[in-house]
Amino acid sequence: MSLIAGSYEKYIWGFKLKPHESPHLILTPLFSYPSHQSSITTVASCGHYAASGGSDDIIHLYDLPSASYLGSLHDHSSSLTSLSFVSPPNLSFPRNLISSAADGSVSIFDADPFVLLKSFRPHRKAVNDLSVHPSGKLALTVGRDECLAMLNLVRGRRSFCCRLGREASMVKFDLGGDRFFMVVEDKIGVHEAEDAKLLCELENPKQKRVLCVAPGENGVLYTGGEDRNITAWDTKSGKVAYCIEDAHSSRLKGVVVLTRNDGTASVDDPYLVASASSDGVIRVWDVRMVIKEKPNPLAEANTKSRLTCLAGSSLKSFKQPGPGSKSIQKEELDAEMEGS
Repeated sequence: MSLIAGSYEKYIWGFKLKPHESPHLILTPLFSYPSHQSSITTVASCGHYAASGGSDDIIHLYDLPSASYLGSLHDHSSSLTSLSFVSPPNLSFPRNLISSAADGSVSIFDADPFVLLKSFRPHRKAVNDLSVHPSGKLALTVGRDECLAMLNLVRGRRSFCCRLGREASMVKFDLGGDRFFMVVEDKIGVHEAEDAKLLCELENPKQKRVLCVAPGENGVLYTGGEDRNITAWDTKSGKVAYCIEDAHSSRLKGVVVLTRNDGTASVDDPYLVASASSDGVIRVWDVRMVIKEKPNPLAEANTKSRLTCLAGSSLKSFKQPGPGSKSIQKEELDAEMEGS
């Protein structure tokens, strides 16, 4: 497994998670260098690919197994706010890369090779966050215009938009795509994906801002933020399932669920959650230890920089696309253009 982190100091950090004197693990550095001209705002990874976006309007691409730089995309004209790879079900390689920016735009890239397929503007102001449905055919975005938008990624356009009356900072689908979570300050709304109906609202007990979320299995949602805790919510009951208190000495800027990332984990595998804080520390936890005692991190790395974002990926074997294969969006966009 690998972890990718970005920082205010323009540095991109890559680590590989390896076993080390059971039950402990070790974070081995893959790379670290100043890849951007200004602060890194978002990172994403899938399979052996990773991407970073910054306030310099550029997306950089990396190959994780070889720890090499693949190139950059210069199609945006404002700061990047979110990146997400699209991987079809049961496959661990990406078919598309979706990006959003501070000018309200969203772009769809083919991932083989990395070329722009379409760019459109679903928001009048900056897009705060973007989440792609597990099917890869639609996405949700929230923006500074206080709107929630649903995007049709096949046709490359906005299909629905509603005014929230307040600005949401994050939106995330659950692993099955049946629900989504929307963050406003210290509250997280749990919604039905079909009609956006509000099922329940999760509120931080300390009334501190939520800065990062990550969906887990069985309806669990992990959150972190200014309270410095990693909180696991049971989104079916709306209650806290468990909490790693004082997981870091400063606010959390990223949480990643690493459990069963390659789809082959057994019941004996550790249930891993990684977290990153603004003081530069990355930690990996076995959340099963929370029930028994106050957990200690299984692995830790100190980048000594101000981290802004975190992403994780599996480096285990995966099936590459065959010759002549296209992304889902590229096939259907081509068909639409031929019929027009």
